[in-house]
Amino acid sequence: MNPLLVLYPLTGILIMAAAFWPALWLTRRFALPWRLWGIGAATFFLSQAGHIPFNWLADRLLKARIDFSAWTPTAALLFSAVFAGLSAGLWEELARYAMFRWWAKDARDWRTALMTGAGHGGLEALLVGGLSLVAFFQLLALRGVDMSALVPADALTQAQMQVAAYWSAPWWQPFMGLLERLFALCIQLSLAVLMVQVFRRGQLRWLWLAVGYHALVDALAVFLVHEIGFWVEAVIGGLALFSLWMIFNLRDDDRPLAAAAAAPVMSLPLDAVPLDAEDDLDSARYQS
Repeated sequence: MNPLLVLYPLTGILIMAAAFWPALWLTRRFALPWRLWGIGAATFFLSQAGHIPFNWLADRLLKARIDFSAWTPTAALLFSAVFAGLSAGLWEELARYAMFRWWAKDARDWRTALMTGAGHGGLEALLVGGLSLVAFFQLLALRGVDMSALVPADALTQAQMQVAAYWSAPWWQPFMGLLERLFALCIQLSLAVLMVQVFRRGQLRWLWLAVGYHALVDALAVFLVHEIGFWVEAVIGGLALFSLWMIFNLRDDDRPLAAAAAAPVMSLPLDAVPLDAEDDLDSARYQS
């Protein structure tokens, strides 16, 4: 029996379970309310409600004005990576800032910030795990089936190659998705800790540090998955370790800082950012 028949659904379930692991530890260790997890999850959902339509609209508008076919493949990929990073960083981190300022007003320390980050990254993990299970059952139904009656002739060869590649992958391949999600959770937790510093220290620069770090992670993931393939996991793993270092170095003793009495007021120019090229499944799965 092909071990992938078991490993693909198993890792999908483990990814969905990973969505709750940080929150379970935080609630048991610090008796934090699950309400903060829910607020973080809702913030991720709301950020994507704006992020996804924005990317779609920017894609149509800029493709109508720029001839990307005249660009070198590397230049086009770099453009796409920078756009993907900036778009994700701005939409998700500005949503996180708004959450801390107007919604989770009681989340002003290391522990409560982590709980909101666990919800933000947790919902993302639930979606990734759920989509991986949907893909498994779809490709299971196509395994060994003559697809000539199901797929248009001009796409038949590509579809057959995709199904064959899915079922001929090495046995460890499904676990890479789980590993990547664990890395992404570490990064999301660190971004929440970075953002809460805006309110603890009364300094808006922490917002832009969070935006910049988020943009860097996503841009590197999109670019390197095309350039170095499998080894992008090593890069993301290194960023996850750096994120853990940030989390523990920004740990506080739960006493509010003197500068945190009032959050800084921000003025946000919403300048246009470059176009994201057509997303593919490989690059999308690395985005935090």
